[in-house]
Amino acid sequence: MHTAFIGIGSNIGDRLLHLQEAVDHLELIDSTSVSRLSAVYMTEPVGETEQARFYNAVVGVETALTPEELRRRCKKIEQELGRPEAYRKWSPRVIDLDILLYDDLSIDTPELTIPHPELHERKFVLIPLLDIANPVHPALQKSILELLDRCADRSVLIMLKEPLRHKKRRATR
Repeated sequence: MHTAFIGIGSNIGDRLLHLQEAVDHLELIDSTSVSRLSAVYMTEPVGETEQARFYNAVVGVETALTPEELRRRCKKIEQELGRPEAYRKWSPRVIDLDILLYDDLSIDTPELTIPHPELHERKFVLIPLLDIANPVHPALQKSILELLDRCADRSVLIMLKEPLRHKKRRATR
């Protein structure tokens, strides 16, 4: 089994519901289980700033899937929850799932970059990730806490009281 961390975010409609639906869908992936859930944070949008605030969280999963297959499953979940296949970078979105880390792998292909290339620059990823783990960034060789200490992002995150919840996996027959 492999350990992966997936950033999830939403800024359209019932943002908390969309995050919960993403967690529920992740829990239904074969050979994958959700092991950890961060708190949910309200954050300012990045890039295109004239839009609603995001709700962001990080999900830890244990998976037998390859990074490429996990990415395909994440993209399928996004589409099932209403995100169009084509979209502008930094545009509003119902749901966004990004693989942040996968074990200690470094991958850079046209389809997939792990660690996520902006991981170390975004408090909305670093803080929720630190809620559940403090792994070492495989390319930068710094822990998440060290990256947070050096992060130039000055945005303020607001932790929500409402947590994401694990649902029971359906029994397979």
